[in-house]
Amino acid sequence: MKLHELAPAPGSKKVRTRVGRGLGSGLGKTSGRGHKGQNARSGGGVRTGFEGGQMPLYRRLPKRGFTNIFGKEYAEVNIADLNRFEDGAEVTPVTLIEAGILKNVRDGVRILGNGELTKKLTVIANGFTKSAEAKITAAGGKVEVI
Repeated sequence: MKLHELAPAPGSKKVRTRVGRGLGSGLGKTSGRGHKGQNARSGGGVRTGFEGGQMPLYRRLPKRGFTNIFGKEYAEVNIADLNRFEDGAEVTPVTLIEAGILKNVRDGVRILGNGELTKKLTVIANGFTKSAEAKITAAGGKVEVI
């Protein structure tokens, strides 16, 4: 293969269709919009969800539930996931992200008591369940609430 022989893979570069460029192009005159009507006009068409004047689905369905605008959504971590840290390490929300246990910390981190802890850790988080707190202290670690 030589430099002048390089070319993109066949079919990877699709040529944009140019409409309204003469009858011979196959998309001349009305440019594929048909004759007259709302969709033939510039700026024509209807908004998303419009059903021709019929009561749209999003208005026919009943309203359900309630969203608390002051509610907090905590990222939850099971105690068994903390075993990947070394003995005596300090576990914070930042170290949890670096270790790949969490992707993002929403309104804080809450430690849950599922599993067993074998390492002595200092865990710093926004909240702990009673069982998680008991297991951390039983393993010889410390619990700190942010």
